Amino acid sequence: MELKLKIWRQKNSGEKGAIIDYNVKKIDPDMSFLEMLDVLNQDLIKSGEEPVAFDHDCREGICGMCSLVINGSPHGPDKGTTTCQLHMRRFKSGDTIYIEPFRGTAFPVIKDLVVDRSAFDRIQQSGGYVSVNTSGNTVDANATPIPKPDADEAFKAAACIGCGACVASCKNSSAMLFVGAKVSQYSRLPQGKVEARERVLNMVKQMDKEGFGNCTNTGACEAHCPKGISLDNILNLNREYIKAKIRK
Repeated sequence: MELKLKIWRQKNSGEKGAIIDYNVKKIDPDMSFLEMLDVLNQDLIKSGEEPVAFDHDCREGICGMCSLVINGSPHGPDKGTTTCQLHMRRFKSGDTIYIEPFRGTAFPVIKDLVVDRSAFDRIQQSGGYVSVNTSGNTVDANATPIPKPDADEAFKAAACIGCGACVASCKNSSAMLFVGAKVSQYSRLPQGKVEARERVLNMVKQMDKEGFGNCTNTGACEAHCPKGISLDNILNLNREYIKAKIRK
């Protein structure tokens, strides 16, 4: 395959970026999207040019580091797929592909396609945890009965990998699907009840502090989420937040 790539290049967060054209040849349809970028970078290095910076880690759809906007869609055209799981057979030889970083005030560009998503870390650190018994008195996991529907919903929420596709797809750069998933993960389990009030108040406060926008229920976040995190988690976030404010 031969492809024309239009890639966002930006030296650092303090300089303006621009779309630069590149041509790549001999792309195997069975390559992943990131392997295609590896081929491009090898060609750039051989010609003495600066390679394109992009994030990646596991390349197995687990970590969420490979976040790219491909032809206007976070993670690309396939649903339920991260960028590293997208294969070049999804495109045709001769296609033009636009590749940009995730956009959002709270996701500043570090270089080229790499953005700073540490805002998610700070939100998680503000309340995304449960009390841990460190006294040495271990408790069997099955000692606390949990209704299967609650356990199922908690596991679904816990599937969020924090990639930020919800932010990149939202016209307001809202992080409510991410925060909703993290709050729901704990609020549906008895172990998460101890810090329930402080958790939701602190995480929402940190979310606002980071500069994320408000949710307007367009559903773009759920549609582009590679793990299919449901909008029901935003509903649960609002419910938990109202309960916490009333108890204040």
